[in-house]
Amino acid sequence: MDLTRRRLLSFVPATALLTAVRPASAARAAATAADPGALLANAIAIYAGTAESNARPEVAAKIAAIDSTARTWLSALDRAGTGQLFAGLPLGTSDPNLSSSYQHLYEIALAYRRPGPASTLQTSAVRDRIVNGLIWLHDNYYGDQSKGYYGNWFTWEIGISTFVSKTLALIDAPADLITTYVASMDAYLRNGKNGDVDLDSRFHTGANLVDITANRVLQGALLKDDARIRKALQDQFTVFATVDPYNLQHGVTDGYYADGSFIQHASVAYTGSYGKGLLSRVVQTIKVLAGTEYAQGDDLVGVVQGWVEHGFAPLIFEGWMMEIVKGRAVSRTGTGYDDVAVIVEAIVDLADYAAGADAQRLKAFAKFTARPTINVNSFVSPVSIGRFADLTADPSIVPADLNPPALSTAFNAMDRTVHRRPGYAFALARNSTRISKYEYMSGENLLPWFQGDGAHYLYLSGQDQTQAYGIDYFTTVSPYALAGVTAPVETRKSVPELYGTAYYDNAALGFTASSESQNTYVYFPVGMNTYSGGATLDAYSAVGWIQSDDYAYASRAELPPDFVTYKNAGATKSWFLLDNEIVVLAANVGDDTREVTTTLDTRIAAPGAPVQVIDDDPRWLHYSDGTVAMGYYFLQPAAVSAAVQVVTRSRRVVRTSNPDTPVTKQVFAITHTQPPGKKHTLAYALVPNATESALRGYQHNQLALLSNTFKMQAIQHLGLRLTAANTFTPGQHHLAGLTIDGPASVLIRRQASTTEIAVSDPTTQRDTVTVNLKAQYLKGAAPGVQVQRTTTGTRVTFDTRQTYGSSRVIKLLPAW
Repeated sequence: MDLTRRRLLSFVPATALLTAVRPASAARAAATAADPGALLANAIAIYAGTAESNARPEVAAKIAAIDSTARTWLSALDRAGTGQLFAGLPLGTSDPNLSSSYQHLYEIALAYRRPGPASTLQTSAVRDRIVNGLIWLHDNYYGDQSKGYYGNWFTWEIGISTFVSKTLALIDAPADLITTYVASMDAYLRNGKNGDVDLDSRFHTGANLVDITANRVLQGALLKDDARIRKALQDQFTVFATVDPYNLQHGVTDGYYADGSFIQHASVAYTGSYGKGLLSRVVQTIKVLAGTEYAQGDDLVGVVQGWVEHGFAPLIFEGWMMEIVKGRAVSRTGTGYDDVAVIVEAIVDLADYAAGADAQRLKAFAKFTARPTINVNSFVSPVSIGRFADLTADPSIVPADLNPPALSTAFNAMDRTVHRRPGYAFALARNSTRISKYEYMSGENLLPWFQGDGAHYLYLSGQDQTQAYGIDYFTTVSPYALAGVTAPVETRKSVPELYGTAYYDNAALGFTASSESQNTYVYFPVGMNTYSGGATLDAYSAVGWIQSDDYAYASRAELPPDFVTYKNAGATKSWFLLDNEIVVLAANVGDDTREVTTTLDTRIAAPGAPVQVIDDDPRWLHYSDGTVAMGYYFLQPAAVSAAVQVVTRSRRVVRTSNPDTPVTKQVFAITHTQPPGKKHTLAYALVPNATESALRGYQHNQLALLSNTFKMQAIQHLGLRLTAANTFTPGQHHLAGLTIDGPASVLIRRQASTTEIAVSDPTTQRDTVTVNLKAQYLKGAAPGVQVQRTTTGTRVTFDTRQTYGSSRVIKLLPAW
């Protein structure tokens, strides 16, 4: 399957994907009946392994961990008190404790069912304890739906059902226990319809939909209910369809977009958390269906491979999942390396179902991406551990990145940009009326306010990223001083500090824990700006963004008097992403009544690291910590402060359930502070891996600052023969030899024989963007682009209608 085929598959509509599973009526007419038992056997092999996989030495540690965990929980069963199935987990009011109780039964069931070395856990007595535990929980804490469904909806519709469905399969549960539990699981689908999925429900979308339907497939197999299986698969396959923002199905914005973006919770950039969960569960579906009548064709495999290549790969740097796509999960103690382990397992399994060159590409990427310290025991399946061991031991599989060495990826559908060069990767998070400023929920990510306000993460090669970013970055760096952020000087309070609970509680006005009002105003409010995005030309990008208030502040007059909102500072910003530098322009920065601080960059280092800051030249500044180095070059004079502080904070400051672990880091920050009522501009270059000598000889005359106002920001790089501009306001915007009409993002590269132009509409609202060039050009040809020679030059009109911020590119030939 070549790249064109993959790309095609990644964009196929839902109707094409639904043919992968024939409807029940067609199946009944088929000569060969489907065998739900084959689905169960596949599922059990995924979770418990096979005799072959579990006999491998590479899997021994996983088997030992499964057995050890089971013994731990069997002991806790013995020590349980009144109102507990397991000691330490009181039941009746805590839905996490109930879910954990079901999880621990599942963990015992894994040890009971797993093939391989015999143990005392594989006895009828252990199975009886699991069955009795299921019966006791159902009779006392689950079966009465009038008492259940407190706390988090996810617990009841997904979490418990996931553990129960797998456990019933693993223990070959009695038929009456299966029917009893399935009836209850259906009853708890309260956001569904008639005990089934509702594709119009905002709860049954994206990763959540995959979880629910995967459970229902397993339940159908347990019941030998062919119709249930097929309905669940048809529902699940809707997530394989690329989201068309101009033709939403069931009103759902969650899912994968044409540019590789992934959104969950309607407006949150989420590839690195919900997206990875969806990837893992979907690949499990492919494995469950393998070799059965339910699996037909390779379309599903091709679509998922497209996600890996265009959605996941650009976001993984040296085995680390970038922070910009993790939502509230950035506050968890699990690391970006742990996230990628989940993805590596999915890729290893997916490669087994891909064909020829596609399989080799996936295997090469898995081998390239997996760090030597990857914890394969975190893999869901023992079979996957064996596959990974075969892959790493195979000398014919040469590690290879799916990303080219130089790459700029505009995930404009989720207001994210990733720029990669040998030695570094730059990741940028923005927001708009389409995408949330941040995500807070359930006591997670307590200090999130500026994470989508132009915050950037500059990953440097060879560094252990746990020492640069991850939980310790958010713990020790002030939330008002994240790298790249412009913030008013004020102190904000977290949601629990404001309201004494994990959400704003006002049921009379529609604010309950999972209400739409809670989502809109508390959990993940969008911005009020429409301008966010930019153009990409080969491996170069121009990105523009107008900073705004969030939707809650904009709606403050309509909200209850005790609901607290915060006003943002203002700024217009551009990022021009080149080879050796990232050029950042900021204009119209300020606030009428408060001081405003812009943090040009922030980095953390270990307490004993030899941090050194050299700032003896007003044109540049150099940072090093003994492992990595960064340079900062100023394209215009700027009064900045460079400081290193030793900061100690508890990881609980960003997430209520984190261990109260103190973290100490040296925090380096370059900041510019301005007084109230003043507007200011900044123009500087971030120079990754720069040495002091390189900065002293930095050829700044290679870079020309052409404009830096709230109307237009533009630079020229003479060495690259590249002009880059973002225009923000209506009307004609003039540069030397160039006019741009209205808001747009434009890149122009002039070479000896051609001129290339890339244009995008960061507002996503314009039908056309016109660029007038003073020089005469022969007509070029490109989809969606019209070229017209005029008496004064050349007019190029780009069709941007319904392009959702993607770039149109044309190559022109000179007229001589």
